[in-house]
Amino acid sequence: MAHALRQARSNTLALFECFLAAGMDQPTQVPQLRYLNPPVWEVGHIAWVAEWYILRAASSSDPQDVHGNCLLSRGDSWFDANRVPHAQRWRFDLPAPGALKTYCHEVLDRVLDKLMREPDEALALYPYRLALAHEDMHGEALLAALQVLGLEAPEPATQVRQLAYAPTEIAFPGGSIDIGSARGAAFAFDNEQQAHHCRVAPFSIDSTLVSNAQFADFVDDGGYDQRQFWSPAGADWLMRQERSAPRYWQRDGAQWRCMRFGRLATLAGAEPVRHLNLYEAQAYCAWAGRRLPTEIEWEYAARSGHPAFRWGQLWEWTATPFEPYPEFQPGPEREYSLPCFSSHQVLRGASFATPQRMLWEQFRYFHVPERDDLFTGLRTCAWPR
Repeated sequence: MAHALRQARSNTLALFECFLAAGMDQPTQVPQLRYLNPPVWEVGHIAWVAEWYILRAASSSDPQDVHGNCLLSRGDSWFDANRVPHAQRWRFDLPAPGALKTYCHEVLDRVLDKLMREPDEALALYPYRLALAHEDMHGEALLAALQVLGLEAPEPATQVRQLAYAPTEIAFPGGSIDIGSARGAAFAFDNEQQAHHCRVAPFSIDSTLVSNAQFADFVDDGGYDQRQFWSPAGADWLMRQERSAPRYWQRDGAQWRCMRFGRLATLAGAEPVRHLNLYEAQAYCAWAGRRLPTEIEWEYAARSGHPAFRWGQLWEWTATPFEPYPEFQPGPEREYSLPCFSSHQVLRGASFATPQRMLWEQFRYFHVPERDDLFTGLRTCAWPR
């Protein structure tokens, strides 16, 4: 646990340095975009959450359930994401980057000191696992922000996991599965609970994610111009965006090129197509005569042990709206899942930017359908012929 916490904080600060190198050391120097936070605010927020749940022993995100004061005199009013509107994050006179890095180091040192005195029990270690998962997810968000802003990123963080296996279609006969995380798990997000029994009808699913070359066929066939492939919501989004290819794609004669962390590169046909939103994923499936898998089908396939089914290159859109499981109860971070039910869509899997410790088959990622700034792709599915 101590090693993981150090590793996560090192990653956070390495990514932070990329923004500082680009002159983004204050919120006013960062474009105010809907799905972006000022990096100086985000780094402070990451350390603040660790302090809140571990050092201040908060039992929930409610300010009445926390003990003691923040190490920063105005930390609670700056970094509590549940009570600071998104636009307000650009208006704060935040500490200088050096002071924020000192705060990050001080929090981590105190967290590690407290960890050494904890019993090796799930309940005692839960706040540490929560803070670690929170920092890992924000680390991925910081990397995505570098892509959005066209900035360079540390090379190891941008390497897509290469999965050496031939694409194929896997047929599953169906059956039953206990989906979600069981009671007593060392760590699980609230939306993964409680585990419950589900029946799965027979289905077939791609062993691979849809590639750039496959998606280019859809684009070249006029897929963005043919409204029969788009849902009403997707057609509305498309009309407002006036898009004719995925985000960051650029036509260069007979080939496609793409922007990757501020650099223009030839699009690698064999790599999975990324930065798709739900509407684009659905339209491709309609064009291909396929469909997106449900999250139950995805988890069934991922937990089947089938040697051809691999995942972990990109987050994968599913056909399932984000809803609570039976007997859902909000976790300590009460605003994590609850406000997002019904308006968000489930993604499954992980991306190349997701730490290995965050890879588990029950993990439910979720975002609004129009998000395309994240490292998201798709695989297709079908009913038996």
